[in-house]
Amino acid sequence: MNSSQQIYRVVLCVSVLLLAFEAPATGMAQSSEPVDQSNLDDSNQQAKDISPKSKPKIKKYPNALVWNNAETASIDFPESKFIGEYRKGSKTLQVTTTERRFYISVYEGGLPGDGWDGTSIAHDWFESDGIEDYLTGWTKVDRSAGVVGKKPPADAIVLFDGMNTEAWANAKIADGYMKAGAKTKQHFQDFQLYFEFLVPLKPELPISHPHRGNSGVFALGAYEIQIADTFGLDPDPKAWRDRPMLKPVDTWCGSVYGIRAAEINMCLPPLTWQSMEIEFKAARFKDGEKVTPAVISLLHNGVKVLDNVSLPRGTGGGPAGPRPEVAEGPILLQNHGNPNLFRNIWITPLRSPPQ
Repeated sequence: MNSSQQIYRVVLCVSVLLLAFEAPATGMAQSSEPVDQSNLDDSNQQAKDISPKSKPKIKKYPNALVWNNAETASIDFPESKFIGEYRKGSKTLQVTTTERRFYISVYEGGLPGDGWDGTSIAHDWFESDGIEDYLTGWTKVDRSAGVVGKKPPADAIVLFDGMNTEAWANAKIADGYMKAGAKTKQHFQDFQLYFEFLVPLKPELPISHPHRGNSGVFALGAYEIQIADTFGLDPDPKAWRDRPMLKPVDTWCGSVYGIRAAEINMCLPPLTWQSMEIEFKAARFKDGEKVTPAVISLLHNGVKVLDNVSLPRGTGGGPAGPRPEVAEGPILLQNHGNPNLFRNIWITPLRSPPQ
């Protein structure tokens, strides 16, 4: 049990005597104490309401190795060739690298969103000198090509096609891709947004570290749909008994940050192109008061991971609290200190129904 968990238990129990009789640590970022769910406004509020003292300490890696180009990574970090998805019979694997080791998730029936039967995910660890032998007989698969390349419909506004950045403020381009940090000049209300993104490879960081490709896309500048490298991670608490979960499930890729976790972790490997398609209806206001909430649905790599989720508030936390909800606003590609890339971005404003 780490020191932050100890402090949290002392505060909860209001008795230093409990330190002599501590329950076994779960390895989770959250406390194992029961939480009253009766006043939570959504299924993921528990992660938000935990005392800051219960959060694990996040080690910073200011000089961490990072790549956002697969070809360069294969030269500088040859072990990157083993990262990916594999099949053999009815079993499949997701293999990722963390702290210079390999973390393996084993699925029955197929991959997430493609045949996995939903049973418990098995996990294993391998050092670099053993991973090649372990993967002998497995066939590596690449689902990226099948989940990108969607063309905009005739009534769509093309926000970025690899060249033109007139729709954006603070736009920066690298090799035909848009860097994180840009914001649309135009404001939107209800829309369907499609975009493709690539998260970088940071092999030295723990698997659930928040700085592994952390970014996000903000609807109206108020609601963040999380982007991060959570490839191969298992949301089942039992998978985290021997290590802390540094990034709660409702902040994994495909979640509405801190509000609702994705129904299934559809994150593909770092350095591969992925897609998201967001259908969003803005909150409605009357006389300055919200009368209907914002609603969001999300396809991540072609699989619906959020289905008509009502949003009780804007996203965000910390001393400033959640972002104010708004009736309209821009699309923002968050710069969170990672070299994430974006391409093929288009939006279709949706006609609002008569009021």
